[in-house]
Amino acid sequence: MTIVGVPAGWPATPEEARAVQDELRGRVVLDEPGPPPGTGRVTGVDVAYDDGLDLVAAAAVVLDAVTLDVVAEATAVGRVSFPYVPGLLAFREIPAVRAALERLPCPPGLVVCDGYGLAHPRRFGLASHLGVLTGLPTIGVAKNPFTFAYDDPGPARGRSAPLLAGTEEVGRALRTRDGVKPVFVSVGHRVSLGNALAHTLALTPRYRLPETTRRADALCRRALRQAAEGPAGGAAQDSTSRQAPASRYSES
Repeated sequence: MTIVGVPAGWPATPEEARAVQDELRGRVVLDEPGPPPGTGRVTGVDVAYDDGLDLVAAAAVVLDAVTLDVVAEATAVGRVSFPYVPGLLAFREIPAVRAALERLPCPPGLVVCDGYGLAHPRRFGLASHLGVLTGLPTIGVAKNPFTFAYDDPGPARGRSAPLLAGTEEVGRALRTRDGVKPVFVSVGHRVSLGNALAHTLALTPRYRLPETTRRADALCRRALRQAAEGPAGGAAQDSTSRQAPASRYSES
C-alpha cells in the first residue's frame, strides 16, 4: 500500500504548530452562508489510529444530501504525523484526511468533521484548518463540548443552546434526538452557524450523530484493520476510492 507521507515542512513541535494556527486563523471565512441544507452532496471525514504501528487511517464518505445514500468513498493510510497534544489534533489528522479527500472521484460539497471548528481554544480546530487548506465549506460536529460551557437545550429535537467561551458564542449545543445528549456544532469555514445547525439536523434523521460521521467512522476503522493486518503493518492493502454505480445525483 502507499503510505501517506508527512508533508515537507510539517510542524514537529507544539510551538511550531501553534505558530501555523496563528498564521492560518485569519484566513477563515465567516461571512458566507455555505451550500443550502438538503442539496447537492455532503461528505463526512474521520480518522482511526493504531499508535502501536504508528498508523492513522482516514476516510471520506460522500452522501447525497437528499437521500443520504453513499455516492462515493475513499480512504488513505499514513504515518502519525504529530504527537498527541490537546488543541493540536488537526496536525495528526490532516495529511491523511486531505489524501482521502483528494482520492474521491467526485467533488465533496460540504465537509463535516468529527470535531471542532471555531469551538476550539485557539478558534482554529480541525474543521477550520481543513477548510482553509482545501478551500471547501466545512463544519465541525463534536461529541463533547471540549472546554466550553452551555446550558442544556430543551429536550425536543432541534433545540439548541449557545456554546460559550466566557461570553463569546463559539458554537451550539444541538439536540438531534428527543431527550438524547446534544452534539456540539461549530462553523469551520465558508458556512454560517445557522446553516451548520440545519445541515446537522438534515444529517441526523435517526441517530444522534450525523450519517456522514457514522459512515466515515465505520470506513476508517475498516481501513485501519486492513492496514494493520497487512505485512509489516499495512503493506498489503491499498488505499481505496469508490464511486457508487449509476449515481443519478448531480454534483454539488
